[in-house]
Amino acid sequence: MTTRRLISTRFTASSTAEEVLRDGDLTGVRAIVTGASSGLGIETARVLTAAGAEVTLAVRNATAGDAVAEAIAKSTGGIRPRVVRLDLADRTTVTRFVDAWRGPLHLLINNAGVITGGLERTNENWELQFATNHLGHFALATGLHDALARGASDRDGARIVSVSSTAHMRSGIDFDDLHFERRAYDPQIAYAQSKTANSLFAVEATRLWASDGIIANAVNPGGIATGLQRNFTPEQKESLDAAEAAGVFTYKSVEQGAATSIVAAHAPEFAHSGGHYLDDAQEAYTVPNDADLAQHPHGVKEWALDPATAERLWTVSAHLLRA
Repeated sequence: MTTRRLISTRFTASSTAEEVLRDGDLTGVRAIVTGASSGLGIETARVLTAAGAEVTLAVRNATAGDAVAEAIAKSTGGIRPRVVRLDLADRTTVTRFVDAWRGPLHLLINNAGVITGGLERTNENWELQFATNHLGHFALATGLHDALARGASDRDGARIVSVSSTAHMRSGIDFDDLHFERRAYDPQIAYAQSKTANSLFAVEATRLWASDGIIANAVNPGGIATGLQRNFTPEQKESLDAAEAAGVFTYKSVEQGAATSIVAAHAPEFAHSGGHYLDDAQEAYTVPNDADLAQHPHGVKEWALDPATAERLWTVSAHLLRA
């Protein structure tokens, strides 16, 4: 269990992203938001842009991204984010995105995510949820390391926000069968594994890159109804309804859901402190791996913050991407 004092902020579960950035001036900040053509990504990009940041929408569907950019421009008085195509399940587009980036980067928000109703694989035969939610973001962040380091040197630090989920409490990392080649496929367990990986990425990225001025934190946005649930099977919907009935979560608005990402991206409490998991705008308390989700809906399991596991996952991920 956690013994040190947890990092807290003045914001709560009901705070909105706009409230977190109220009076914030992000002029000169260059930011990337993945998955910014829907849901949390749109709101995250909107409030960053409204605060003066130069935002790039990294999206799989550029047409949808352009529509979002236009809407943001209208709501912010003419400031239009840049739109660049990025498919996190396609290593070619990740490499193209990284190679095309010029100049410093101050803020990388790894927001995009996918949930599948059944087993889907990439061209490399990787399980799609793990490949998209973790490996794609891992490749993006490591590819942009030098840009983040340059950003850190001119603005007293750079930040990475890794969007995780309460779902991480369902599964750790199965290093013996990451891509469900031998075990029976359960889309919920696959998603949970990918969300644990998102948290572990923040732990190891901070350990490796803090000396470069780069820190990373994972966030749980909470329960938000977005397009992420469009592929749910009846069983997944029933499980979600049961979790809500058990008090595991209460639905938030998109504006409230994006708030914890903005806290990790902007709050001074996390300017130089990384490797944490945030929930409801606060650092979450750690619970044992056998803890019941219904009894600890705002906790983070030990397996999602374990330094040894984080280091191993980083090594395995780097090896997969080199293959």
